[in-house]
Amino acid sequence: QVQLVESGGGLVQAGGSLSISCAASRSIFSIMGWYRQAPGKQRELVATVTRGGTTNYADSVKGRFTISRDNAKNTVYLQMNSLKPEDTAVYYCNTDIGVMHYWGQGTQVTVSS
Repeated sequence: QVQLVESGGGLVQAGGSLSISCAASRSIFSIMGWYRQAPGKQRELVATVTRGGTTNYADSVKGRFTISRDNAKNTVYLQMNSLKPEDTAVYYCNTDIGVMHYWGQGTQVTVSS
């Protein structure tokens, strides 16, 4: 069992920056990722990072968002810059261990125009 707890969401103006984090209850050796879900839309991948630091980003956030992880702290971060109103969503932390999918409770990010 793994618990994932997100923090750091909030309201920001377009063009601004925000950082969110996700703390795991134990060491994670698998890929960790951030997903988001806007009202009326499906949950979509934002970014992933391996334990070794290899990253992957959705085209819509490339060049604006940076994912990182601190394995010693069992924490993954998402630095979001140049935010746009279309980035407004609930952001979820995720990791898959074996056949189990673990999700955090989500943190709301709202970008005003």
